[in-house]
Amino acid sequence: MAGHSKWANIQHRKGRQDEKRGKVWTRIIREITVAARQGGADVTANPRLRLAIDKAKAANMPADRIKYNVDKASGNLEGVNYEEIRYEGYGIGGAAIIVDTMTDNRVRTVAEVRHAFSKYGGNLGTEGSVAFQFKHCGQLVFAPGTSEDKVMEVALESGAEDVVSDDDGAIEVITSPTDFEAVKNALEAAGLVADMAEVTMRAENTIAIAGEDALRMQKLLDVIEDLDDVQNVYHNAELAE
Repeated sequence: MAGHSKWANIQHRKGRQDEKRGKVWTRIIREITVAARQGGADVTANPRLRLAIDKAKAANMPADRIKYNVDKASGNLEGVNYEEIRYEGYGIGGAAIIVDTMTDNRVRTVAEVRHAFSKYGGNLGTEGSVAFQFKHCGQLVFAPGTSEDKVMEVALESGAEDVVSDDDGAIEVITSPTDFEAVKNALEAAGLVADMAEVTMRAENTIAIAGEDALRMQKLLDVIEDLDDVQNVYHNAELAE
């Protein structure tokens, strides 16, 4: 199945995350906190916590800091209570944007998200206004040059829903959220390590944005991503270089 050209956008996003490592750690700590609080500290029985810890390790977070935050969230230490809130809206050119937050102050968070949208050319929508344009799924992306036949064979045998060949040579493996970890483990056991692997909101269709509009859209996304309470930002824009 042919897909869109996503490799440049993925590499761009990874680069921006590397530039904001401190912010990435903060987001991961919040994810660990919520995962451990909801599902307990036993990683063998808590898939969400396992994924959060994998993200922490990939971001070079020290093991003692990971353990501290798991203990803190699971009740062994006092901590802040976070709630998860999703916001939906539109960016430049009608691009769809989903903003996932974790916050201890709902009033502050919605005010900051609304301000970012309105100041930088977007519009905050109502619940459900754009979510239908995305699929909640596991996504593993392999660099151009990876053997598509090998990826397809291992992925489909281990329970993946689809393997997508993008226009730029990247290969995407799509799974259900519940099968993501099993598929990821099977691929890694076969020597296939994805450049990006996460449970995400994947856009069903994308909107190409170029020129000044692309710069404006990137600015809007940057401002939203920099908000303290924001965990993840998903969108369906393909931004031209």
